[in-house]
Amino acid sequence: MPEDDRLSRVFAALADPTRRDIVARLAVGDATVGELAEPYDVTVQAVSKHLKVLGDAGLVSRSRDAQRRPCHLEAEVFDLMTKWIERYRQQAEERFRRLDALLASIDEESGDGTDGTDDRPAGNDQTGAAS
Repeated sequence: MPEDDRLSRVFAALADPTRRDIVARLAVGDATVGELAEPYDVTVQAVSKHLKVLGDAGLVSRSRDAQRRPCHLEAEVFDLMTKWIERYRQQAEERFRRLDALLASIDEESGDGTDGTDDRPAGNDQTGAAS
């Protein structure tokens, strides 16, 4: 599957606040659907649907542990997201470095030694108007 498609599904899955909360809770440890459903005012079926979306995005998997079927957070997907975000963060930082350099060169070119404040005494209006 192309990386962009996978990222789209991951970000779409994380667009929902309940699913983000489920991911946060699974980051602490594995949990069953019933355990995940406890704090929400929704049915277990509704949480199962959220888990299906997270599973389809590759964020969550389910295993069988005797009678339990715990949900597990798949951390590798976060590596994919981090790489994608990092690429754009680096580009943004490079643009800010170039902007800082440009502003510094403009400041040096103006080089009039002022700090941008008006040091003229009050009442010394040089426009020729009477005070």
